[in-house]
Amino acid sequence: MSKTPELLAPAGNFEKLRAALLYGADAVYLAGSAFGMRAAADNFSVEELHEASVYTHARGKKLYLTVNTMPRVFEYDALERYFDEIKDANLDALIIADPGVFTLANKMLPHTELHVSTQAGAVSHADCSFWYEMGASRVVLARELSMEEITAIRAKIPANLELECFMHGSMCVSWSGRCLLSNHFIGRDANRGMCAQPCRWDYHLYEIAEDKRPNVRFPVEENDLGTFIMSSRDMCMIEHIPELMKSGIASFKIEGRMKSAYYTAVTANAYRMAMDAYLADPTGYTYNPAWMTELESVSHREYCTGFYFGETTADANLCTLPGYIREKAYLATVEAYDPASGIATLKQRNKLTLGDTVEIITPGKVGRAFKPEALFLPDGSAIESTPHPYMEFRMPIPFEAHEGDIIRLS
Repeated sequence: MSKTPELLAPAGNFEKLRAALLYGADAVYLAGSAFGMRAAADNFSVEELHEASVYTHARGKKLYLTVNTMPRVFEYDALERYFDEIKDANLDALIIADPGVFTLANKMLPHTELHVSTQAGAVSHADCSFWYEMGASRVVLARELSMEEITAIRAKIPANLELECFMHGSMCVSWSGRCLLSNHFIGRDANRGMCAQPCRWDYHLYEIAEDKRPNVRFPVEENDLGTFIMSSRDMCMIEHIPELMKSGIASFKIEGRMKSAYYTAVTANAYRMAMDAYLADPTGYTYNPAWMTELESVSHREYCTGFYFGETTADANLCTLPGYIREKAYLATVEAYDPASGIATLKQRNKLTLGDTVEIITPGKVGRAFKPEALFLPDGSAIESTPHPYMEFRMPIPFEAHEGDIIRLS
């Protein structure tokens, strides 16, 4: 087991993969065009998986492929073809939930490590030891476990079996994501990557026994703000890095393959800064509230610490506010920077207007605010704003900038 825990970030497409690696992830996890639990993400074709592997390994990082759906009988021929197509992609590991898929992968890709997905719901040392005997090198524990339980599991399993745990991102109201609601309501199987998230919907009770009030509906609600009886909060463990680092967990995972490249960059960057600060001086480690400020800038629901410090029966970690807390506007990405002039060339992501106060995000640093003094087109013509999607423009930046730095609205 590695002494230095791994920071594992999501990559829903190639842009997000680049952002994850640039902003500090040690490894990324992604899905192919089939057999992944986020079918609605952009995901990667077989050709792109090969390209992603080369790109990731050239930077000394690792690449994990999720194959964590529960395929039916008629899907196994396609799964065999898929494994045959990716066997030369030099993947570092497959993340698998289904024992049948696990057995097939062990047979067809014998030199690829196998990680057991959180979808398998591993909650004990006995679970983990079973998967180890099957050939697993890592188990992603269920999110419903406490820190105490995780520590106990670590003490009772083989030393070279790694544990991976989520530390940030969306949670599911159903145990380890094993939910049937989506399939029941609209025929989209959550266990085969097509969840419609009906746990986030509004629900009402209808009066059907009283003939005088047909179709009268009554909201199912916990408070005056609305209905959140099944919508979970998001996990955020940035304030508890020491506990995580001392737990024996080998890999800390950020959820969010469906989120933006901005989300990927900012979450990886915040946790990278916190983990590095602890590694540099465990006894003198000091939590920086600016890291939480960074995480508050991305799209999220209300934050909580999951079930690390509380019983699932005592607090279900349900939302009290409707919808997402929206992320700060992602305005542009730095394409190049001239240190002599302090002028950066950028690619637009959202409209920036002269007079806006913005912040620059650089790997290893929190956001730094400034107000652009001028905006220019590549030919030097002055402009007042950047209204066109992905347009190239230039502006002075009062800090040293680098390719891949992000400009956001302050």
